[in-house]
Amino acid sequence: MPDRRALRTRYDAATAHLDPPLAIVDLAAFDANAAALHHRATGKPLRVASKSVRCRDLLRRVLGRDGWAGVMAYTLAEALWLVETEITDDVLVAYPTVDRGAIAKLAADPAAAAAVTLMIDEITQLDLVDAVAPPGHRETLRVCIDLDASWRPLPGTHVGVRRSPIHSPAAAGALAAAIAARRGFRLVGVMCYEAQIAGLGDAPPGRPVRGALIRAIQARSGPELLARRAAAVAEVAAHADLEFVNGGGTGSVAATAADPAVTEVTAGSGLYGPTLFDAYRAWRPVPAAFFALPVVRKPTPGTATVLGGGWTASGEAHASRLPTPWLPAGLRLLATEGAGEVQTPLVGPGASGLAVGERVWFRHAKAGELCEHVDALHLVTGDTIAETVPTYRGEARSFLG
Repeated sequence: MPDRRALRTRYDAATAHLDPPLAIVDLAAFDANAAALHHRATGKPLRVASKSVRCRDLLRRVLGRDGWAGVMAYTLAEALWLVETEITDDVLVAYPTVDRGAIAKLAADPAAAAAVTLMIDEITQLDLVDAVAPPGHRETLRVCIDLDASWRPLPGTHVGVRRSPIHSPAAAGALAAAIAARRGFRLVGVMCYEAQIAGLGDAPPGRPVRGALIRAIQARSGPELLARRAAAVAEVAAHADLEFVNGGGTGSVAATAADPAVTEVTAGSGLYGPTLFDAYRAWRPVPAAFFALPVVRKPTPGTATVLGGGWTASGEAHASRLPTPWLPAGLRLLATEGAGEVQTPLVGPGASGLAVGERVWFRHAKAGELCEHVDALHLVTGDTIAETVPTYRGEARSFLG
């Protein structure tokens, strides 16, 4: 971790003319994280997860770097927008879509149909597309099969997230055969996101038992997935000329890239370095994204209350999803209040030195969700703002809201 006192001095100086709340991205840290992820991918291309960035200018920045190619979008409407605005001509939509308006737009646009790949995991999703735009009256649409990566060591057990119903190689092959028999679709890829490996930190602070359990799960589920993914890809390839096999996330770039069946790895959160990734042993990104809130009251000499603060991350209802007061050091949330809707009291050794009007710098628990709270990101170089760029919200784009 960098010198936090020096960071506070730099960030306060860079934003002294601005009133918080505000958010920044430290470009040196962002670029260092992008380079580190590229190095960990050992030559396999990285597809940037747009939900973890949610800023077109920063998507453009990372796509301009060596080793990064293509976007993994989280909705079809977002994918179409990124193609229209020339951020990329290669977008994989990470989740199935039932957005009829977006499907109609995709089906009628040859350029978009060539650039966007839809995610599917059952035939009814193809039926919905055909109901919106019948084959023979639309462009051929690119599709990718989502292969479930969860670990099922015993009947009835499920370790990992609940995504696709396609778990076995046989099921993947059967779906591929069904797609191959359909007019108007072309199967081009397989995705397999190992959430129990890429999305779980194996050294969660203050939770040693949980950490040991996670490490045991990862050690056992990894080899099982390696064999099953290879077999599933072989089954699918019997029915289609695959362009890519996508896997992984920031937390598993090196491990996923080492899988011979995988041709590309997804990453995104590691560019911003949110607090959830402080729980990983293999690699921890440099914190690059922060938000500042102003101190507005001092209810006691040892308490500093900031305006706002309830920028809670998605996922399990746990303290790990709360924002972390980071600069100055020595601050913590109150267990009885947490991060509040309109005010957040902070205590700890750092609180007594804070005065009304000063600012506290926080780190978000997750990456791109920070951008749902601000219209702009101030890009910091040294102790100055190099540029101010809009977030998705700042461009009036809220794809899940």
